[in-house]
Amino acid sequence: MNKLLFMGTPDFSAPILRMLQEEGYHIVGVVTQPDRPVGRKRVLTPPPVKAEALRLGLPVIQPEKLRGSTELEEIKALAPDLIVTAAFGQILPKELLDVPRLGCINVHASLLPAYRGGAPIHQSVMDGCTETGVTIMYMAEKLDAGDIISQATEPILPTDDTGSMFDKLSLTGEKLLKETLPSILEGTNARIPQDESLVTFAKNISREQERIDWTRKGTDIHNQVRGLTPWPTAYTTFEGENVKVWKTEVISNNCEGKPGEIIELTKEHILVKTGDDTAIAITELQPSGKKRMTATVFLNGSGSQWKKGDFFL
Repeated sequence: MNKLLFMGTPDFSAPILRMLQEEGYHIVGVVTQPDRPVGRKRVLTPPPVKAEALRLGLPVIQPEKLRGSTELEEIKALAPDLIVTAAFGQILPKELLDVPRLGCINVHASLLPAYRGGAPIHQSVMDGCTETGVTIMYMAEKLDAGDIISQATEPILPTDDTGSMFDKLSLTGEKLLKETLPSILEGTNARIPQDESLVTFAKNISREQERIDWTRKGTDIHNQVRGLTPWPTAYTTFEGENVKVWKTEVISNNCEGKPGEIIELTKEHILVKTGDDTAIAITELQPSGKKRMTATVFLNGSGSQWKKGDFFL
């Protein structure tokens, strides 16, 4: 029986690992990121893939960094026939790519060659795309540049955010890999080179991308909020304090005012002028040091001092 090594880290990857086990593949090991501190109390927490691997009784390896590590030698000693990765979070060195006789494949959450990189789901939502998908591809030394084996599309609905798309694409990836893997093991799969002229990138989200620029168009700001929900979350500042913005709507009725200006306060929302003729209705937010809440709850409490004409920066 072919020996598979699985490499993945977040919630996106866990159902894919579970499918491989349920389908009866021989998984010789699971490689994931080290446990990390989580939350305000900084509780050391295992990544979702580790939790799933332990539940399934599979051995786990957690290198801080693959290249030159003792864990890399441990992985090579397992002599897998195929390595399957899904949002692992580290670039695989060539000496590992060369180990499995059937190669290394990746479950990537975009329709390559679009959105190569570490944040394809975030970027597709922030860019206002109406469709994305999953690509099963061979891994190469160059980031996400390997040959395409199979793809499946998934719509991005107006109600979707990055969290909902992670859930959808995880299931899409699980199904696509289940359908594609037999042909890879049999050597009958397709192998389609990527068109380099169509390449776009989705780098890991920077702190600067999280900050709302109120001079942008309302639809762009709304998509930014959707694309950064539920993590790392868009934010703005009010009187020197950061305010996370969780949920918004675009109001298009020739709104007047200056970008960032609060032009209306109602029981349901905080209306903020943008850089075009629209406004953003903030319906859920999180002031510094407080929990996420609806605009209604906030304005009935500590936000009661906010008034029309105040500005977000």
